[in-house]
Amino acid sequence: MELVLFQSSRQAKKTASAEINCSNRSIFCGENFVCGEYDVYLSHKLRRMKIYIHENENWTNFTWDNQKVMIKLGEARNQQGRLLGKMESLGFDLQNEAVLNTLTLDVIKSSEIEGEFLEIEQVRSSIARRLGIDIAGAVESDRHVEGIVEMMLDATQRKDLPLSKDRLFGWHAALFPSGWSNIYKITVADWRKDTTGPMQVVSGPMGNEKVHYQAPSSDRIEPEMEKFLKWFENEHEIDLVLKAAMAHLWFVTIHPFDDGNGRITRAITDMMLARSDKSIRRFYSMSAQIRIERKQYYEKLEKAQKGNSNITEWILWFLQCLINAIDSTEETLSKIFHKAEFWKLHSTTILNDRQQKVINRFLDGFDGKLTDLTAS
Repeated sequence: MELVLFQSSRQAKKTASAEINCSNRSIFCGENFVCGEYDVYLSHKLRRMKIYIHENENWTNFTWDNQKVMIKLGEARNQQGRLLGKMESLGFDLQNEAVLNTLTLDVIKSSEIEGEFLEIEQVRSSIARRLGIDIAGAVESDRHVEGIVEMMLDATQRKDLPLSKDRLFGWHAALFPSGWSNIYKITVADWRKDTTGPMQVVSGPMGNEKVHYQAPSSDRIEPEMEKFLKWFENEHEIDLVLKAAMAHLWFVTIHPFDDGNGRITRAITDMMLARSDKSIRRFYSMSAQIRIERKQYYEKLEKAQKGNSNITEWILWFLQCLINAIDSTEETLSKIFHKAEFWKLHSTTILNDRQQKVINRFLDGFDGKLTDLTAS
């Protein structure tokens, strides 16, 4: 190992080795350290320590503890089956209402994870229009909301269409129709270029940031994404729920876009989960559950991205998050279940359309004057 020693005056001793800039030394050795009267620097002849999973050769040859994973996967699959069976017992209109509520929650919470808060009525109205569901009090939705909804519905309602580079570019263009992300001009509908430096995930105030993750360089994106997309469509031996966990980690680790990687990752996850359900009807929201468990989500993700290709811990967390998401459906769709029970009890009661409409509005939690309700 060849080192470069700098005295406290920062004057270098004569050496044939290249000098490593002081601001970069923590990247090269992981620590700032002092040896006697000298600061110690690594020479150019010593390679930088490998920090991130994608720096390992064949990093996507993922492995896991099969016994542990199969137990948790069985639990998740059982929860999926129970929920889908319960929802199938509802009438068509109530299923539509449940789907509308779930997709609205999914879009809202996926954006909240990124620190963006959308108008719930705009999201709900946009989804209802696209699904052909009549709702009271529909409002116009702005261009940005329409784009997010368009991406999410394309991922779930067209789940069996192949995921391709052009499809991903279309999603990205829908997320950023103006070509700007807040005050920054970004590359849209194309892979990132890293023109201003490496893609990093950071936190903390400006000047005192903490780097949680650094993505592969832009010149690696094309081959990395080709490999990912080929696997996504052609790997048929892995259970689809397990595949959703792997796809989530794999795509977000590549981080191929200037912005929007998190939302597109969750859309890809929902797409694979829809395939696992064999249904375009969404009755649970992974994004809503990730929003609840956001701190743990980022911790598990960072640990996986700084580990090796054994992703057991990540998969187990993902499966438990899915189980929690399905369990949460009981609460988020409680009004719909209550409504279903009410109409089951009164299935023989003769009511006209207007009476049924008024009762449904009360069951939906109507808050207002009765004259307002009957007038509508």
